[in-house]
Amino acid sequence: IGIVGPNGIGKTTFVRLLAGDLKPDNVEIPWNLSVSYKPQYIHLPDAPVFSLFREVNEEILKDVKRALNLDRVWEKDAGSLSGGERQSVAIALCLARDADVYLLDEPSAFLDVEQRLAAAKIIKDVVAKRKKAAFVVDHDILFIDYVSDRLVVFTGTPGKEGHAHAPTDMRTGMNMFLRELGITFRRDPHTGRPRANKPGSQKDREQRKRGEYYYA
Repeated sequence: IGIVGPNGIGKTTFVRLLAGDLKPDNVEIPWNLSVSYKPQYIHLPDAPVFSLFREVNEEILKDVKRALNLDRVWEKDAGSLSGGERQSVAIALCLARDADVYLLDEPSAFLDVEQRLAAAKIIKDVVAKRKKAAFVVDHDILFIDYVSDRLVVFTGTPGKEGHAHAPTDMRTGMNMFLRELGITFRRDPHTGRPRANKPGSQKDREQRKRGEYYYA
């Protein structure tokens, strides 16, 4: 389930509540599910990368190591990694743990386009293989399009209040989200990837007229 919305609308607060990293003010979250959480801001200790993966599922670890190309940093000091390397390690740690629900906040940050596609694929593959659930917060439309089966759209006033709509199918959710942004997207006929329409272009006008902000 992808989670989308403007900055400061409550997406990170929402996943932190689900992770138990924050406590709700006046309600209990009635579940007894184990959670594996990759936070938005990543802090790794000054220790070899391999030493961080002691209590993980070894079978899944093999898959994520290969997908995220972790062999090149496996012996390095985790505290000295670049932003993209830290992100890959944090995604791998999250996915390699046994859990009922996986929470990933901004997993595409610091990754280039091909790394983002690889990360999206392994997230989707691991969750499907384990028959578990995942919530993924991200601002990259391509990433969200690739990784998500459904969407939770946040609307409201950034920094003041946010409302999380019930999960929807991709078409409904993306239309709701993109209409709020005033942007239309088409799907590239050659790569199949989403591409923003130029504002005021023929395709942009056609999609707006039909109310199809998402890949008409």
